[in-house]
Amino acid sequence: MRALLVEDDKGIATVVESALEGEGFTVTACDSVAARDRALADGSFDVMVTDIMLGDGDGIGTLDAVRERHPDLPVIVMSAQNTLDTAVRASETNAFEYFPKPFDIDELTRAARLAATASGRTEAASGPAQELPLIGRSAAMQDVYRLITRLLDNDLTVLVTGESGTGKELVAEAIHELGHRRTGPFVALNMAAIPAELIESELFGHEKGAFTGAVARQLGKFEQASGGTLFLDEIGDMPMEAQTRLLRALQSGRIRRVGGAQEISVDVRIIAATNRDLAPMIGAGTFREDLFYRLNVLPIALPPLRERREDIPELARHFLAQAPDEGLPVRTLSPDGAKLLSAHDWPGNVRELRNTMLRAALLAREEEIEVATLRPIVGEPKAGGTAGTGETSFAAAIGAWLEREGPPEGALYHRALATFEVPLFEHALRSTNGNQLQAAKLLGINRNTLRKRIVDLGIDADRFA
Repeated sequence: MRALLVEDDKGIATVVESALEGEGFTVTACDSVAARDRALADGSFDVMVTDIMLGDGDGIGTLDAVRERHPDLPVIVMSAQNTLDTAVRASETNAFEYFPKPFDIDELTRAARLAATASGRTEAASGPAQELPLIGRSAAMQDVYRLITRLLDNDLTVLVTGESGTGKELVAEAIHELGHRRTGPFVALNMAAIPAELIESELFGHEKGAFTGAVARQLGKFEQASGGTLFLDEIGDMPMEAQTRLLRALQSGRIRRVGGAQEISVDVRIIAATNRDLAPMIGAGTFREDLFYRLNVLPIALPPLRERREDIPELARHFLAQAPDEGLPVRTLSPDGAKLLSAHDWPGNVRELRNTMLRAALLAREEEIEVATLRPIVGEPKAGGTAGTGETSFAAAIGAWLEREGPPEGALYHRALATFEVPLFEHALRSTNGNQLQAAKLLGINRNTLRKRIVDLGIDADRFA
């Protein structure tokens, strides 16, 4: 892995350079904007770590030019100007992470490793590239990576949401493997796969004779995960009685085996996941509201594959690279094949894409997988769609709306703009749980512009929080 360090304080530069090298980076250090640009012109890097105030310029203000020439280079910003304005400026540049000085050097090096791995620029055979099971360089996935970096040195409970097949367990594994509990066990339990009457025994264990068939003491998943991470998948399928006992365990840090009289202290990090919308379940009384808030300390929403189409070719090639491990022949993906895959909606998300690529590797007669092999598997793109963008169907929808509206004198432009902006801004707010700074980043506009339009359009931003 290669890192470019831009820092004019020699003391800080020495410490950061040493820490990055200890993390496995080859570091090129410079102390000015001009030296930075020369280094970028002469070589390729997996991550750039830069200060803001440099002798010959602004490390943030000059990033636009860097973005134009190196759009995939993740940037980590450091600054001694610990103001809200500085944090906002760093965020508006779409920096991978922002560290106000003084900062924890271990947090910075872990963020650099995750940024370099997530960028997809590292060699496939390198060690760190194998550490992160998540793949994708889309803006949506970059937001997921940023959240993961904030979880590595603490034990905050995490709730991962997303459609089936989006990779929720992979997020849990990444948090565990990159975090401070990585030396402990990672234990997963799928609530939807266990009969309701056995869930408490699976979670908390049981004593001999606690019920028919309990011929010996059995440790539950809480005790098995001691010192590590317990991943509770499909938490929305947990029966109400088990929810009550889980809440008690989370609040007290103690459990009691089924049929046991003694409480046992447990030391585990909880990561839960669900593909269900828990809000209506809370309203219907099938999911405890207090348990939801106990689990939802740090929510991570995984986007469906159709909302990060730019990641599809990279994912497809990754799965083809894994095909020989499944006893399948080595295959590559043609450019036209990648376009066809990008046009598909993938209702089964990443899991469906993986299965498709393994099937294509088996069925393809040539080394390169072409459209002719993929089309019988994934079908034709939707009528009116444009591969990877949906621009034609979107334009058709706008045309249909204009036909319905007719030509109101002098107001058509403003009415059309407002009609388009409301669902657009609501989608951005919904995707970021009401965080207006993140919503503005998602839209690619200034935060103040977003706030003004929210007020002008009468959007209730609080309902998305």
